[in-house]
Amino acid sequence: MADAAINTYRPVTIASGVRTSAERTPNKIALREGTRELSYAKLVERIDRVANGARHDLGLRPGDNIMLLAPNCLEYVEIVAGFAKAGVAVATINPRQTAREIAAIVEDCAARTVIAHPAVEELVRDAGLTAPERVIVLGDSYEEWLARAKPKPVDVAVDERDSFAISYTSGTTGQAKGIVLSHRSRVMTFLAMASEYGCYGPEDSYLCVAPLFHGGGFAFAMGSVFLGGFCEILPAFNPEEIMRLLNEQPFTGTFMVPTHYHAILALESSVLKRYRQHHLTSLISNAAALPQATKEGIVGQFGESVLHETYGSTEAGIVTNLRPPDQLRKIQCVGLPFVCSRIRLLDGDGQEVADGEVGELYSNSPYLFNGYWGKPEETAAVLRDGWVTAGDMARRDEEGYLFLVDRKKDMIISGGVNIYPREIEEVLIRHAGIAEAAVVGVPDDYWGERVKAFIVAAGEDAPAPDDIIAFAKENLASYKVPKDIAFIDALPRNPAGKILKRMLRESD
Repeated sequence: MADAAINTYRPVTIASGVRTSAERTPNKIALREGTRELSYAKLVERIDRVANGARHDLGLRPGDNIMLLAPNCLEYVEIVAGFAKAGVAVATINPRQTAREIAAIVEDCAARTVIAHPAVEELVRDAGLTAPERVIVLGDSYEEWLARAKPKPVDVAVDERDSFAISYTSGTTGQAKGIVLSHRSRVMTFLAMASEYGCYGPEDSYLCVAPLFHGGGFAFAMGSVFLGGFCEILPAFNPEEIMRLLNEQPFTGTFMVPTHYHAILALESSVLKRYRQHHLTSLISNAAALPQATKEGIVGQFGESVLHETYGSTEAGIVTNLRPPDQLRKIQCVGLPFVCSRIRLLDGDGQEVADGEVGELYSNSPYLFNGYWGKPEETAAVLRDGWVTAGDMARRDEEGYLFLVDRKKDMIISGGVNIYPREIEEVLIRHAGIAEAAVVGVPDDYWGERVKAFIVAAGEDAPAPDDIIAFAKENLASYKVPKDIAFIDALPRNPAGKILKRMLRESD
């Protein structure tokens, strides 16, 4: 019998995987942004310096929070991993927030330090922040601060269940909430990603396109570095540049949101033809549902063996994945439960619904969040016996595949009948004159709610509303056909690509 006093447990943390990769291949390039790059050995040294600077210069202690306000840049990984190594959670914030929004988030999470990119320094100063004790600007100021810190592991015990980051929602339903993420939840995600996607080994190269301040954007990029691969960080999205890089460089994986794919597929046909070749083993989509027409376009451009449509949320992590062989076989589907994930579809009374019936999707896995920062009631509202929901409605077929129907809050009730906007949007997007469509319910004195469609035209000449309605009638039951058509230059979206339907409803 083993000696009970022997303890072989070691916590898994964000920095631990990077350190083991550095011990294995210290001279290998871990990160690149433009002409700047970091080897694994240098990355670990800078992570240690950040952790020591946090502890001994800034005086931060486990449980404290800071804010990082920056676009994609080389320093992002070392800052998040370094402060987390010191037990300090980093609130990763969209750098396009207004001064008022920045001030509200600083106050909400009690950030003691703000690290800002030079591009947003003036915005931070304009916010009139009084809570932070220090503001450090990336560039010379940051490098001088880093140089003063010791390049050795900091003596702080960090539990894997402790928070490493606070990812703020983009306010699709109102005021942003801080989603607290633990080391364990994301490390377990990285390990599962390695088995699911096949592009996260030491020999793989990842192209970071999505914003790192977003939970998914950070996880998909960080997973590559954690597992010993190479990651190139792009500061901004340019669809033709993305296609050129995928054509010319040996990238085996990348993650983009539907808005990115729409922009790529909208490129001139000559450009798409020129850059048809690639080295990808996994092309991942997440953050919002891919219209089936877009899936077909992606498969037509990149081939049948690479596209994964992943469904999840920052709160729940990755929940399901539709693998490449099923993309054209399972229409408007988000796949099977992700590795180590369990799913329940519940009715309003909390009972499991039968296959084919619609229920609210709850998941349970090692990837769940720690709760909303300082908001226990809001946290309790999305939990049921340890299972979490993002408020999405779904059904399951006889093979166990999941199909998102719509968000619970977006469901339209017209004349007592439940109508799911996504079904209507999938039809409208197939009209040749429509580039994008969003459907919402608006107040109606007779029906309670009526269906209204917001349309982004595919060309300069928008189709006539009667033509759109006639097209819808050919493909939908009469009660689902939009009663109102409104044309809009662009659909309002948050940084993750989700359509802000609240803004559309308020514009009516």
